[in-house]
Amino acid sequence: MEEAIDEWEASVADLWGRFDSLGRNEGVAAMRELADACPATDGRAAFELAGMYDSMGFEAEAGAEYERALELGLDQARHAQVAVQYGSTLRNLGRFDEAIAILNAAPTHESTGSAPRVVLALALHSAGRKDEALRVAIEAQIDALPQYQRSMRNYAAALTEPAMSDNPVIR
Repeated sequence: MEEAIDEWEASVADLWGRFDSLGRNEGVAAMRELADACPATDGRAAFELAGMYDSMGFEAEAGAEYERALELGLDQARHAQVAVQYGSTLRNLGRFDEAIAILNAAPTHESTGSAPRVVLALALHSAGRKDEALRVAIEAQIDALPQYQRSMRNYAAALTEPAMSDNPVIR
């Protein structure tokens, strides 16, 4: 079983490696064929198919596959990735509240870094919550800053906490 899943994963990686040379329908058909051949019973096949639908611009179809992947279960890395991808898809479909909820609940994992927070900022912006979006975007990058972290935390907080905006000293 392990060897079969490794072969399947290699085939999926190969398909993603050829992504730029694939047409919309060709890419989806190729991934559907791989998904149908997946030897695993978890959600990885649905996850990969959803990603291909998403990447090819079929957001509604992607959404259904993301939901199926979550129902079937995913490893930690894919679970974190599905939150980013599905949250982005929901945002593109205009389902902002659902996107925000999924992104707020996104698990942390090294495979996604700050991406869940960045996509959350985009969803908040699309929902008209501009100050909150900017705050989340700034906060998503604070740990990557070599200095000024305290100042940036204070600036970000001032965007949505009125008492903070009255503080003239934010060093």
